[in-house]
Amino acid sequence: MNVQEKIKKIEEQIEAAVADVKSSKTLLDLKLRFLGKTGEISALLKNMRDIPPEQRPQMGKLLNALRQWTEEKFDKLESGLKQLELKARYSQEKIDVTMPANITEDGAYHPNTLIRNELISIFSGMGFEIFEGPEIENDYYNFTALNTPKDHPARDMQDTFYLAEDLLLRTQTSAGQIRVMEKKQPPIKILSPGKVYRSDDDATHSPMFSQMEGLVVDKGITLCDLKGMLDEFARKIFGGAVKTRLRPSYFPFTEPSVEVDVSCFECGGNGCRLCKGTGWIEVLGAGMVNRHVLEGCGIDADEYTGFAFGMGIERIAMLKYGINNMKLLFEGDTRFLKQFKD
Repeated sequence: MNVQEKIKKIEEQIEAAVADVKSSKTLLDLKLRFLGKTGEISALLKNMRDIPPEQRPQMGKLLNALRQWTEEKFDKLESGLKQLELKARYSQEKIDVTMPANITEDGAYHPNTLIRNELISIFSGMGFEIFEGPEIENDYYNFTALNTPKDHPARDMQDTFYLAEDLLLRTQTSAGQIRVMEKKQPPIKILSPGKVYRSDDDATHSPMFSQMEGLVVDKGITLCDLKGMLDEFARKIFGGAVKTRLRPSYFPFTEPSVEVDVSCFECGGNGCRLCKGTGWIEVLGAGMVNRHVLEGCGIDADEYTGFAFGMGIERIAMLKYGINNMKLLFEGDTRFLKQFKD
C-alpha cells in the first residue's frame, strides 16, 4: 500500500470514528490514536525518510494537508461536544427557586460539653489552671504514687482495664496531680478534666466517663478552704440557695477524706425522689492531700498542705438536667441532644 492509499484509508477511519464520538473522553482517545506521538498520522510523517527524495515534497504536502484536515475536524467536534456537555451539566444543576428551602437546623452542645465548659469557667475564675494528662497511664501514676501500692485493698475499689503489665487506661484523673507536683513546686492550683475508664456498666455507670479533678497545694491550706471553695462551686452550678456538707469517707490519696453532698435543689431539702427523701445529694469526693503523696513528689509536707477533689462530669450533668439514665449521654440520639439547645 502506497502513501496515498494509506492517507485515504486514514480519512475513512476518521470519518467512521467521528460518527460514534459521544463524549470528550472518547474524542481524546481518538486524537491520541491519530495525532499522538505514536499515532497513525505521526507514524506516516516519521516514515518520510523512506520515500525517494524526488517524491518527498509532494508526499509532505499531502500528509500536512491530512494532519490539518484531521485537526480541524476534531476541533469542530470538540466545540460541539463541549456545548452539549455544558447544556447537560446546566440541566443537572438547575435549581427550582420556587421549591421550599431545605432547612438546616442549628446544632447543640452535648450536655457533657456544657457542664465541662461551665466547670472550667467557674474554677478558672478562682485561679485554677487547666492540665490534661494522658489517658493511657502507667501503674505508678495511677496507683502507686497516689498511695495505692500493689497489695493495697483500695485497688479492689476500681476495676481496671490493663493494656500491659504496667500500662492501663487511667481509672481517675488524679494521676495528673502527681505529674504536676513532680514538675512544679507550690503554690499549685490546677484543674484536670478528662476521660477515665472502669469496668462498670449500668444506668448510672459507664465503662468510659469524664472526670474533673482539682488540686490546691500551698502554705496553710486547710479543710475550711476546701469547704469554702465547694460552697461557691455548688451555688454557681445548682443555684444560690444550695448548701454543702462534708461526710467522712476514705480515699488512699487524701487524709482526711470526705464525701461532699449538696442540699437538694429540687425540693429545697424537704425530701423528694431525686434526693431519695434525705434532702441531700452526693456529688463528689474530696479531702486533704495525704502527706505521703506530697513527700513522694518532693514537696515538704511539714511546710505545705493541700486539698484535692474529683467529680464525674456525667453525674453533674445528670443531676443538673434531670437525666435519669447515663446511657442517654453516649447514644447520640438527636432527639435527646436537641433538648439542650439554647
